[in-house]
Amino acid sequence: MDKVEEFEELRPLLFSIAYRILGSVSEAEDAVQETWLRFEASSTRPVSVRAFLSAVVTRISIDVLRSARVRREAYVGPWFPEPLLADPYEDPARSAELADSVSMAALLLLERLSPLERAVFVLREVFDFGFPDVAAAVGRSEAACRQLAVRARRHMDEGRPRFEADRKERDELASRFFDALREGDVVGLRDLLAADVSLVGDGGGKAPQLARTVFGADNVARLLAAVFPRLARIGVVLEPREVNGQPGAILRDRDGGVLNALALDVLDGQVRAVRSVVNPDKLGHVGPVADAWAVSREVKATRRSVR
Repeated sequence: MDKVEEFEELRPLLFSIAYRILGSVSEAEDAVQETWLRFEASSTRPVSVRAFLSAVVTRISIDVLRSARVRREAYVGPWFPEPLLADPYEDPARSAELADSVSMAALLLLERLSPLERAVFVLREVFDFGFPDVAAAVGRSEAACRQLAVRARRHMDEGRPRFEADRKERDELASRFFDALREGDVVGLRDLLAADVSLVGDGGGKAPQLARTVFGADNVARLLAAVFPRLARIGVVLEPREVNGQPGAILRDRDGGVLNALALDVLDGQVRAVRSVVNPDKLGHVGPVADAWAVSREVKATRRSVR
């Protein structure tokens, strides 16, 4: 097997490691590409290509994350990871665990960790790398990595997200939720929402977004039921998709441009959180991005004409 074949075989794993460390599809893809360039330029063959490439992409991702954290401190409004529609790394025996680790909720928890803690947690807890390989990847001793892993695990356990274990029940609830959303059914939505549900939007100051987080089943149901029928009237289509391993949807304008990505947290037969990503900088990998400001103006114009 030549270098290209070896690399392509491991590309899904490398992307999945980088995405969990960075929370960005575009930055993860760049990290994987840089890993390839370094691998291609190397003159010696490593004992384990998997360990070598995983270490390289981890180091690159740590460096990128350190600079990204400074930018995120100045981010306008809530920051969410770039939505991921499909995780390329497949392990049927651990599919549910891997899906949970890439959820919006889990990635937001990872934001609390230092770059080193985050990398160690991803390699050890998510992808089950041995401590010798983890230590080689982050440039620390095995003892130090064990300490980093303990700290990271403790932080993650304090707020570890829980999701509906039965995938069929979860997906059926999400289907009812989106049906009620399309119909503007306040009662139907309210029945599916947890009492303390939250609705949060990430526009980054570059698209229309919620002024603040909306809490409570009644408030969230009324807002969603008011907004989505107006969008439908101007040709916006809601396309149910799995987003970050959980139920979600992509909203597209009448020309197919991407307006929004919605991700749901579902547990115990209720929607616990609704996260909306409308920042156009985070949607380009999903498809051509729509002009959210133009759509917002059209919705307002439609409201005036109805009156």
